[in-house]
Amino acid sequence: MTTFNWQILSMPAYPQAEGQTDVVFQVNWSCGATEDKLSASSVGAVPVTYVAGTPYTPYADLTQEQVWGWINPSIDRPAVEADLQTSIDAQKNPPVVTPPLPWSN
Repeated sequence: MTTFNWQILSMPAYPQAEGQTDVVFQVNWSCGATEDKLSASSVGAVPVTYVAGTPYTPYADLTQEQVWGWINPSIDRPAVEADLQTSIDAQKNPPVVTPPLPWSN
């Protein structure tokens, strides 16, 4: 059975924006898939925008749960996991192989 591991890799931020400090403008994520000794991975980035006057959480106080809440609507998790499963399956049963030339040793 394939195991999927989702992670937030980084959150680039503007030092100053809209009267706040360390304002996140992008969230970089990854999803890794493993099955036995096989693996595949995918990475992506989701832009985020802070609008002046809306509630603001200081960078140091952000939680993974909060950040996932920002970006989950923009990630098609079932599609990402299906693509990774396809990659794992192709490693188990390669659709194309390159055998050695029959005249070489």
